[in-house]
Amino acid sequence: MPANLPKLYLARHGDTAWTDAHRHTGRTDLPLNARGEEHAAHLRERLKRFSFAHVFTSPLRRASKTCELAGFGAVAEVDSDLIEWDYGRYEGKLTDEIRSGEPDWELYRDGCPGGESPEDVAARADRFIARLHGIEGEVLAFSSGHIIRMIAARWLGLPAAAGRPFFCGPASVGVLGFEHGSRAEPIIRLWNYDCQPEK
Repeated sequence: MPANLPKLYLARHGDTAWTDAHRHTGRTDLPLNARGEEHAAHLRERLKRFSFAHVFTSPLRRASKTCELAGFGAVAEVDSDLIEWDYGRYEGKLTDEIRSGEPDWELYRDGCPGGESPEDVAARADRFIARLHGIEGEVLAFSSGHIIRMIAARWLGLPAAAGRPFFCGPASVGVLGFEHGSRAEPIIRLWNYDCQPEK
């Protein structure tokens, strides 16, 4: 039945020092900075109008604190499949630094030496999506940018390499769903919605 098909709201964590510096932040458990906390708090105003059957969060501090500041910390379930990509030897590096040694490197095609491959991350995304099949109603998940992009690609039935174009900024929200009440027709309902206060 169409009413039983979930919509998945994906909220990226707020800003951190490495987010601002554009460094690859995988498993390094950085806190939100002051701006990140402010932006995360704005998510509360944007999301309070919705009723969620289930809320999930990555175990990393930047996601779980965003979840808390958005008003869902008390009800969120930690899901390790939502943790950010393991960048291995590329952890903390800028893309330009990586490409100085690997000029053709592309995360969603090549993965990271000493870390995860795109197929590894796609498998985690698939496991998370599979968990939603038994949930009726809307679902909210707090996580990090690159795993969120992979979840979007896999929701749409696309290969792992297709995650790259689904950019999402800090403290933004994307919504995935289905058209015509059919799981065979997955769609993007909203993407990279900036949750900063309206001017």
